[in-house]
Amino acid sequence: MSESKPPTPTPGDTYKGWLFKWTNYIKGYQRRWFVLSNGLLSYYRTQAEMGHTCRGTINLATANIAVEDSCSFVISNGGAQTYHLKASSEVERQRWITALELAKAKAVRMQAESDDSGDDCPSVPPTSGQGGGCRNSEVQSTLRTMTSKVEDLSTCNDLIVKHGSALQRSLSELEGIRGGGDMGDKIRQVTERATLFRITSNAMINACRDFLSLAQNHNKRWQKALQTERDQRIRLEETLEQLAKQHNHLERAFRGATVLPPSFSNPALGNKTGVSGKGDASDEDDDNEFFDAMEDPAEFITVPADPKYHRRSGSNVSGLSSETGMDDQSVNFDEQSLASNLESPQPLELEPVRQRRTRIPDKPNYYLNLWSIMKNCIGKELSKIPMPVNFNEPISMLQRLSEDLEYYELLDKAAKCQSSLEQMCYVAAFTVSSYSTTVHRTGKPFNPLLGETFELDRQKECGYRSLCEQVSHHPPAAAHHAMSEKGWSLRQEITLASKFRGKYLSIMPLGSIQCIFEKTNNHYSWKKVTTTVHNIIVGKLWIDQSGEIDVVNHRTGDRCHLKFAPYSYFSRDVPRKVTGVVTDQEGKAHYVLSGTWDEKMEFSRIMQSSKGENGTEGKQRTVYQTLKAKEIWRKNPLPDGAENMYYFSSLALTLNEPEEGVAPTDSRRRPDQRLMEDGRWDEANAEKQRLEEKQRIARREREREAVKAASSPEEAVTEDSINDSPFKTDAQETGTEATEVSDETDTEDSPPHTPVASLNGPSFSPDLMEGKEGPHGAPVKSTHQDNYQAMWFEKTDDPVSGETLHVYKGGYWETKDQGSWDMCPNIF
Repeated sequence: MSESKPPTPTPGDTYKGWLFKWTNYIKGYQRRWFVLSNGLLSYYRTQAEMGHTCRGTINLATANIAVEDSCSFVISNGGAQTYHLKASSEVERQRWITALELAKAKAVRMQAESDDSGDDCPSVPPTSGQGGGCRNSEVQSTLRTMTSKVEDLSTCNDLIVKHGSALQRSLSELEGIRGGGDMGDKIRQVTERATLFRITSNAMINACRDFLSLAQNHNKRWQKALQTERDQRIRLEETLEQLAKQHNHLERAFRGATVLPPSFSNPALGNKTGVSGKGDASDEDDDNEFFDAMEDPAEFITVPADPKYHRRSGSNVSGLSSETGMDDQSVNFDEQSLASNLESPQPLELEPVRQRRTRIPDKPNYYLNLWSIMKNCIGKELSKIPMPVNFNEPISMLQRLSEDLEYYELLDKAAKCQSSLEQMCYVAAFTVSSYSTTVHRTGKPFNPLLGETFELDRQKECGYRSLCEQVSHHPPAAAHHAMSEKGWSLRQEITLASKFRGKYLSIMPLGSIQCIFEKTNNHYSWKKVTTTVHNIIVGKLWIDQSGEIDVVNHRTGDRCHLKFAPYSYFSRDVPRKVTGVVTDQEGKAHYVLSGTWDEKMEFSRIMQSSKGENGTEGKQRTVYQTLKAKEIWRKNPLPDGAENMYYFSSLALTLNEPEEGVAPTDSRRRPDQRLMEDGRWDEANAEKQRLEEKQRIARREREREAVKAASSPEEAVTEDSINDSPFKTDAQETGTEATEVSDETDTEDSPPHTPVASLNGPSFSPDLMEGKEGPHGAPVKSTHQDNYQAMWFEKTDDPVSGETLHVYKGGYWETKDQGSWDMCPNIF
């Protein structure tokens, strides 16, 4: 035949080949592909079906194998399943019979062992430790495999004895025949039995070869495992010796502790001081504890999870400062610890602060009919199609920007750092913490009106003040400035671009964030990563952050490279993973950071680095030996009932709380936003449309004034052209000025499924972004002649970072103290 000769069946191996199977009286025998593996006989129509479609399977442990004639045999498991099979030749049939008998014997034996294992299980003593349990399980598995091979050899030996005896009898009978007609039949019988003996002998030889190979392989593994156990025992002895030294050192430190001064008689403060002392003592011995951190790509660090995180009950500042002191030789731990403890009683002397609210009205369960929304849009100009507040959350984008300051303590701690590298760790953790509120926040914040502001005055409680203002509408841009009594200031200007990919929406923030520390003049800047909103069309919305952030210290040249890994269903890493490495201006790594942007971040000080093996994509890995990972930031738990309050954090719940004395342009005074928070969504929608139209009128008026102020004839534009088509292509640029490219306020002029959560807070509809396409794919360009000037911010070039942004020019807080807001526009 043209088919290749099947391999000799081997005990424990998979046996495959073509057989003819009886189907019915119409089709008769049909050619099928059979596979024998692990005591199961399965068949398929073709070999290509093996990956997806099995036509039938029979368990040989309970099956009966019977030979019908020279080429046919039957397999039955008691009536439920019966296979009538036919081989292409007698020899081929015998190969299958031998393989089936071996597989059946092995399946029966394994079934008996599994039945006995339930009785033997309680008598097995428990192993000590998880590692010991895994090792013992591996050894037991190997022993079972080798025992199975020995039993296969025993089965083959029995078959050889059986077929050898039959062959001997046939030879004896052949010798007794002097001649006659039976001679041909006897010779054929002897030939058949000789073939069986050869097949069984080959199976015996293959089984012996497998057993020998298995024994040799496991011998090498066991020798290596034994050497590993010896090395681990040596390391364990050294670790115990170090722990003993550390224990003695702590005892001496405890006995030699001096009496605290009266100012530290507070038990809580005394406990904090004691913890700091222990942290300093333990860090001396931490230098001897190393953990390997492997890098997946060459430029990024991934720190493996350590089940025993070294956490302190007090502040992490002292522990971090003590470690950096060993490296920089510039931090006096005792003085810094004393200074931090001297500062801690200060809040006790402050006057009582205001109690902030902890709840808002629950989100109503309104039914949203998308068809009714689309129906109301028929015949309307695109720029005047309102989007309902059903997709929003009752705060504005300015308030969402202010949520970046929820973990302001990280910047307070950074301001106390003596080392710029240590300070960089806290700044990097602060950049990651700003994304922690976006996990469940799929609602869209209200887009601010032009000139809208928001103040966040937490000077009494937290020592900082923050001010945001919407400084531009085409493109939409918001400026933010915060300053703290602890010696830091933060400023940012955010503009967004977006790309709709069908199933998801990518939001790319444009602009940078800058943080300046007064004491050291360290000037940090960084940009935000891309926010992706999935399931825009159908399904439940969910948010992911991905990309890379470079936090740069422009004074020293230090840099922290953070990588936000995109979520992947097939990835083995934890979701929302963030990794980073802190390097100095020469590129030397000093710290690694790892964690997730929705839960916590940890840092580890690098003691030594070396080049390791090549990783994925042929890049060489860098191996960092680090101290134990310490927690630098952890997300605050959400308040009770947050799922009914738009998943707001404790800070977000207070942002829209009414306050006296704020500017008339403050987001708290916005009526549609207030109505939505109160659950009056129908009234909020009506109020929202009123505000949108009011802003359109104000913008047209500014444009008319700008046109009148234009002196050159080519810049003059008629008043009618200002109210022209909302879209403008490049070909139309020379004729008229495009207006109303996108709506004011919320440009909820986007499709119903474009409400999105934010990059770190704010979210926008895609039609608010630069790069919006008009009809036929033509780019829409906003050419408004708008002479609007921001009230509290001015556009300037930053000499340090070289960027152009809106910077706070002062005057807001002084105006608030005077209570005079006459210069503010009436935007609500």
